[in-house]
Amino acid sequence: MTSSPHPVEDRTDVESPGTTPVPPRGRLARRWAAVRATGEDGMSTAEYAVGTVAACAFAAVLYRVVTGGSIVTGLTDLVESALATLS
Repeated sequence: MTSSPHPVEDRTDVESPGTTPVPPRGRLARRWAAVRATGEDGMSTAEYAVGTVAACAFAAVLYRVVTGGSIVTGLTDLVESALATLS
């Protein structure tokens, strides 16, 4: 049996048999109180967008640094000296 994050008593879409229906405003107030009482998990859509843009900007800067002339020359010299040592 799977458990839901909220017990059946707290769910707004299920009412116990024999009880009077709760007006929509009361359900909304209970749901809002439950949302405010719980912590936020993860990021919202706007935070994902900002995080994605930041990651892309970092990747672009890293690409420019790695493909720059001095890095390529340094890596080429390092590989050539390692191969010269082995032969």
